[in-house]
Amino acid sequence: MHLLSKLKKLDWGILLLLGLFAVISFMAVRSATFNDPGFNNFEFKQLNYFIAGFAVIIVSVFFDYRILLRFWYVPYVIGLLLLVAVMFTEPINGARSWFVIGGFQLQPAELVKLTIIMAIAVIMNRRQGETLQLTQDIIPIFIVSFVPFLLVMIQPDLGNAIIYVAIVLGMLWIGNVKYLHVLISIVIVVGSVMAFSTLFNTFNDEIKGYLSEKNRLHWYQRINTFVNPEQASSDERYQLERAMIAIGSGGLTGDGYMQGDSKNGRFVPYPYSDSIFVVIGEEFGFQGSAVLLLLYFFLIYRMIIIAFQCYDRRGSFIIIGIVSMFVFQIFENIGMMIGIMPITGITLPFVSYGGTSLLLNMLCIGLVFSIRAHQEKENPEQA
Repeated sequence: MHLLSKLKKLDWGILLLLGLFAVISFMAVRSATFNDPGFNNFEFKQLNYFIAGFAVIIVSVFFDYRILLRFWYVPYVIGLLLLVAVMFTEPINGARSWFVIGGFQLQPAELVKLTIIMAIAVIMNRRQGETLQLTQDIIPIFIVSFVPFLLVMIQPDLGNAIIYVAIVLGMLWIGNVKYLHVLISIVIVVGSVMAFSTLFNTFNDEIKGYLSEKNRLHWYQRINTFVNPEQASSDERYQLERAMIAIGSGGLTGDGYMQGDSKNGRFVPYPYSDSIFVVIGEEFGFQGSAVLLLLYFFLIYRMIIIAFQCYDRRGSFIIIGIVSMFVFQIFENIGMMIGIMPITGITLPFVSYGGTSLLLNMLCIGLVFSIRAHQEKENPEQA
């Protein structure tokens, strides 16, 4: 009966949404890799990842998340050790970010997202809803976030590093931060962006030469395309221009399933992964893209409702951290394909092909379900 009661607390609305994402992902990955010998059966591999992900969600319901929070430092330290160890692997696409285990690529930076969320939740909960203090709360949060941020930047993996920042900002926003600290943060962020843009343009040639020597010219190309789109070369603008042309060609209703030119990498790089929104926009048009965004809206909405229903603040903090991660990834991935955000290696949640990314996202949903299933009317024992 105890097991049955936990299963009854599954959010069937979220499970239905994940089922729809699985269908969309299968179709999009199939179209993006169709008749490409280098990517045989990628859509079925993605389907297997979804099946494994659903199994993770079911198992997570029976696991009390509060046990994990009592020992949050264990997965956090393990995550840091993995980030250090991955630096000694062979680079893939110019970055040392993956462990290759058989045919599976494990990306530690993805797993560390969840450890950062748990660490921040525990630290913020110590204040018991009171205003966060600079030295006792905000600085420790900065430290536990900055260490993995720095390690991921060294790989280099700009996309996941930015996601860490989005997680911190999203969680601090609901953590009862002083308005003065918010104002100071805004000034620092705006000032940093302006200073970066000025310095980047002033020392443009020097930065390009240095990154070229370090085999990280793609960093320069992505930043220069965003900061100076009118000055960027045709090679630097290639991915953005092709993506916008493909999405624009879809119009209102799209060119039709399997009819797009962006598939197989002939038109847009990585159409099955980072650029999968281009495939959807081209083949299903504005209508298909709007439906996808609506599904994301319902997913985020259901998660926020669960956060509001939590008696344990730590559970609410964790869910908001996961929501912040999803929202930023969705905004950044789609934004970089339509020219309003810089191009980074950020995948589209639950749609882009990728084992580590998808399983991490499903694990996050499983943690949300665990939080929902282990709430009592009295505040649970605090860690």
